[in-house]
Amino acid sequence: MNEPNVMVYLMTGFLDSGKTQFLKFTLEQDYFQIDGKTLLILCEEGEEEYDPMEMLRYGVVIERLEDQEDLTEEWLEEMDRKHEPERVVIEYNGMWKVSDFENMKLPEGWAIEQKLTTVDASTFQMYLANLKPLFVEMVRDAELVLFNRCEDMKPLAGYRRSVKVVSPQAEVIFEDENGEIENIFEDDVPYDLKAPVIEIAKEDYGIWYVDMMENPDRYKGKVVEFTAKVLKPKSFPSKVFLPGRMAMTCCADDTSFLGYVCRSPYAPKLKPGDWVKVRARVRFANLSVYRGEGPVLEAENVEPAEPIEELVYFN
Repeated sequence: MNEPNVMVYLMTGFLDSGKTQFLKFTLEQDYFQIDGKTLLILCEEGEEEYDPMEMLRYGVVIERLEDQEDLTEEWLEEMDRKHEPERVVIEYNGMWKVSDFENMKLPEGWAIEQKLTTVDASTFQMYLANLKPLFVEMVRDAELVLFNRCEDMKPLAGYRRSVKVVSPQAEVIFEDENGEIENIFEDDVPYDLKAPVIEIAKEDYGIWYVDMMENPDRYKGKVVEFTAKVLKPKSFPSKVFLPGRMAMTCCADDTSFLGYVCRSPYAPKLKPGDWVKVRARVRFANLSVYRGEGPVLEAENVEPAEPIEELVYFN
């Protein structure tokens, strides 16, 4: 199979979330210049507009689509023949399902290189309440999620966790009118990291799960205690299990089991679906289940616990 030679950059985000502003800036940067032609496909019209003549200076040609039914495999093939692009940038319509595009057969040689998402923090809660499945598709497998217009700092940690649980690898950036906001999450956890045993309350499980993924140095060698459900994947050795909780990542039909690998001599006695309270020391190791380094919980104590019916939420 030939290596793809036309890189496709997929820009997602709801209307007026800053997609055009981000792309205009990026397309004009020296580091983004190539020798060949860039095909920019616009799938919606926002307040910001492109100057076609200005874009030509950077080797960018523009094609527009108004209706989703016009975005077909045949149309993309036609664009490939017409422009012979070396690169394709798609400013996707925020009301179209991203999976519809991701499931399309692209012209030969085309492949999605990067997926980027912009979010207007000032309207995010409204969109999340009404259009959460669309948002989850936008950020799933995204490399960068940029929250702009951040005026209220309080909800930002929850926003970041909402993204991280869907797309752990995503870089999440927050900007206000002055640019990027840094060092705003230094101690943003509701439990005591300095305690001999860090007790994770049931409502804080999602916060702990994401924070340990993002800030492993905070937890190396520490002892944590939490209540979780037992999962025993067939590939796991007998003395290893996966304690975790079910989390709502999109809607009631879209839940994920979130847990970290735990080693315990008590594991062979556990049955899948049991609820346990786990006290364990945290270390990190390279495991195939993480596709790299991840937490390994060395259990000091495992005992039966009352079930927790509520799902884990992140904001």
